[in-house]
Amino acid sequence: MKFLFIAIIIAWVLMALMGGFIGEEANSINLNLMLAPPSLEEILGSDELGRPVLQRLIIGAKTSFIVALSVVIFSFIIGTTIGIYSAYIGGWIDKIILKIIDVFLAFPGLLLAIALAAILGPGIENVIFALVTVGWVGYARLARAQTLSLKHREHILAAKALGTPTYLILFKHLLPLIMATLGVEATFGIAGAVISEAGLSFLGLGVQAPDASWGSMIREGTRYLLVAPHLVIFPGMALMLVVLAVNLAGDKWRDKLDVRSK
Repeated sequence: MKFLFIAIIIAWVLMALMGGFIGEEANSINLNLMLAPPSLEEILGSDELGRPVLQRLIIGAKTSFIVALSVVIFSFIIGTTIGIYSAYIGGWIDKIILKIIDVFLAFPGLLLAIALAAILGPGIENVIFALVTVGWVGYARLARAQTLSLKHREHILAAKALGTPTYLILFKHLLPLIMATLGVEATFGIAGAVISEAGLSFLGLGVQAPDASWGSMIREGTRYLLVAPHLVIFPGMALMLVVLAVNLAGDKWRDKLDVRSK
């Protein structure tokens, strides 16, 4: 089971890399193959315009990978920096930041992302911005909680007594101690970003035609569900397997770091 979800993640990454080498072939229209089922000529069949589902599935993997990686990196940097600084400095700064975090947590994350994407307009850059605006909060809360439990340790107090600059204490002495926990959060963040991007694209707020996304492929395929179910089955299976594999990887990492289970 362990090797299965690792293989799924590796396959997703390889598909994303392959997506960079697929040109207009994924968007080539062939009405003779319209809604063609899987065959030797088209392994995963064709869509309503005769475009190959396999190539578009690979382009969709590239889209989801770019969005997930970008969202996690930017959310991690912004949220971790804010959380560590807030907890270490304390006082009124910490109270203000904590209230801001509470305001963001008062709104359902996906609904807030939908509202932002609708205001900004469709496009992969706007999707990333909307998801980062929602996603940094989780890292900030976790980094803040971890920092509060670590900032009174002896080596932190010693560095402070020696006059070490604050930024060095935060990123050299505190950050390495909480990286493992934040890494677990990042794995769940990847899975959340993948499914959020698919949801926004399904609603028409994400990647626009002719570019492909698993969410937009599912949306287009629902109109032909009875006559060409493969248009929904293949992107739906890809989305489910990737999200499941990344979540299982996060669970395994969390269990490995949990000393109480050993």
